[in-house]
Amino acid sequence: MLALAAPDWFFNLVTRLAAADRVWVDFLVWPLVQIALLLFVIATLVAYLVYAERKISALIQARLGPMRVGPWGLLQPLADLVKLATKEDFIPDKADRLIFPVAPMISVLAGFTVLSVLPFGPGWLHISDVNIGLLFVLAFSSIGVLGIIMAGWSSNSKYPLLGGLRSSAQLVSYEVGMGLAIVGALVFTGTLSMVGIINRQAESGVWNILYQPLGFFIFMVCGLAETNRTPFDLPEGESEIVGGFHTEYSGFRWSLFFLSEYTAMLVVAAVAVTLYLGGWHLPGLARIVDPQASPNLYAVVGLLVFAAKMAVIVYAFMWFRWTFPRYRYDQLMDLGWKWLTPAALANIVLTGVVYTAVRQGLGLDPGAAAGKLALILGMFAVAAPVVLLFVGYINRRAETFDIGEQRRRQLAAREERRARIAEQKA
Repeated sequence: MLALAAPDWFFNLVTRLAAADRVWVDFLVWPLVQIALLLFVIATLVAYLVYAERKISALIQARLGPMRVGPWGLLQPLADLVKLATKEDFIPDKADRLIFPVAPMISVLAGFTVLSVLPFGPGWLHISDVNIGLLFVLAFSSIGVLGIIMAGWSSNSKYPLLGGLRSSAQLVSYEVGMGLAIVGALVFTGTLSMVGIINRQAESGVWNILYQPLGFFIFMVCGLAETNRTPFDLPEGESEIVGGFHTEYSGFRWSLFFLSEYTAMLVVAAVAVTLYLGGWHLPGLARIVDPQASPNLYAVVGLLVFAAKMAVIVYAFMWFRWTFPRYRYDQLMDLGWKWLTPAALANIVLTGVVYTAVRQGLGLDPGAAAGKLALILGMFAVAAPVVLLFVGYINRRAETFDIGEQRRRQLAAREERRARIAEQKA
């Protein structure tokens, strides 16, 4: 089913204005209204996310942030929009004039397309519910990187090309870990439908983060790389390659890349909430607001719950940006291939082992209270420590991420080489 049926209140409103067939309302009018409303809300939200990040960074650095345009600077996003829309928009002389303007559009369209399958609330508060929703999200999220690669190549400039190459290599590195991290959660939900994942968590009463603490951690680390956020903003790398893939862009096209970045951040937060934090589900919410007696009120309250969970994750993304330094390029590749990917693979194996041990070894029903408790204890007390010990063991000879320790090891290796050379001469 590509689109959900329009709620009765919307159908009654349309039929009052003009005679309408139910099929046209359900599959044409209502989806178009949902799409238009969602695009407006996301675009407005992105503008004020920029404002919020500037305020958060100001608080972290003991500053005030935007204060001049409107009360407390609340109209600063509008001023920024006017500025970017009226700035000169030029194309470099030797750039590819076909691909250069198309690249930012691809990144934005990929992010907006993913929104069509994200369930922001129960009932009518999502556009569509497809049975491969999670696979759809992963596929289109990967397409967004193509816009960055095309922008870097089409600019015909060294810095953008380096940013595009970094983005392509970074994609291969973290997408594998992200895809494997969600497999453990799917063991407990048994469906790729985004709505189905939330419903399974609501039915069991246990959020997947309790079953998959390590999977959630891996997903969030890969999500930071997915959105090119610090400490994984290597495709931009202002201190190294000026601005990376968008160095040659200006005006409105430049703003499209930031629209894409913040939309991707919202998408990652929404997927994390759906997959690990129960979506709009909140223990005891159905007792306070009856979904059968008041479906519209329940939908609005569920939307607020979903938005609150997303806000926590988005705030964490902003907090990380002003807390951690940027990783070196080789450190990011090591993290993806030597740590995250092996940890995600081991997590899948240990999840299957714990699930089988609880069901077959202990003879407990995973749907019963005792089975749920045994699964949670098994994942925290057995699976997570074993996975951490495993990746620590296979990386025991790898370079540490501590720069000072790396320097000490280099000096020690240099002294060993000098000693061997001295022995050979003697």
